[in-house]
Amino acid sequence: MNFRTMGLIVALFVVLDQIIKWLVETKLEFQTLVDVIPYLGLYRTWNQGIAFSMFWGFDDRALIGLTAIIICFVTWLAYQTPSANWIARLGFTGIIGGAIGNLIDRAVYGHVVDYVLFHTPVWSFAVFNLADAFISVGAALVILAEFLDWRKSRLSNQKPD
Repeated sequence: MNFRTMGLIVALFVVLDQIIKWLVETKLEFQTLVDVIPYLGLYRTWNQGIAFSMFWGFDDRALIGLTAIIICFVTWLAYQTPSANWIARLGFTGIIGGAIGNLIDRAVYGHVVDYVLFHTPVWSFAVFNLADAFISVGAALVILAEFLDWRKSRLSNQKPD
């Protein structure tokens, strides 16, 4: 995967994330559960921290700076990854796109807009958004690519009996 393609995918992820968040902010009541299907609902809320409310209470400028550093680091990692390793590059693209989407929220609103809630009658998962899903799936793809590279390297180093 080349960098032009990666840039287009990042842009697509950011635009999609921001459109959905705009719809959530303008059409969904704050902190009111709207069940979509059993165990999955829409629940508009705001995250004052970063992933899973970590660093809640930190200054917005510090969180913006931390996010920008992470975006730069992941971009550097993507540049270090061979273009043939499309799984890792797609993973980095998801991480970067999701991080930029959440960075825009923080810079514009002072918080991140979250709206997806998995729940049962007695338990619920942390509320999250599409950008968070891009980041999580992206990280899983990077880990998968590393595992596949490790496995390939291990198999090629084995000597036949």
